[in-house]
Amino acid sequence: MATLKTLRDGTSRPGPYQHLAEEFTARLQALQAGEIVDPRAAQLERLKKENAELRDRVARRDRELAELAEFRVLAISRLAAQHDESERLRSLLTRHAEPGDVVTGFAPRAGDAPFGSS
Repeated sequence: MATLKTLRDGTSRPGPYQHLAEEFTARLQALQAGEIVDPRAAQLERLKKENAELRDRVARRDRELAELAEFRVLAISRLAAQHDESERLRSLLTRHAEPGDVVTGFAPRAGDAPFGSS
């Protein structure tokens, strides 16, 4: 497919970059016919898809972090309430103790070992 350069006098001769013009024309015709995909367009579509997936992952992580933060607040408030209740019960125990009673706290049940002991 040798396209020739037409001169003013009507004669034709190939130019120094004629091969590039022919390659461009062939690629343009193939692209318009849908035979080949522009690599830049394919890369753009791939990057858009990857971007959407990353945005979904970030949104999921943000939701998980928010849920964990809520759980942390709830756990801390429950621990504080349990501590307050323990203190209240200890104060009741010591207030109602008779003079001469030995108050040592709560005795562990048989078979109960502290957490982590072997």
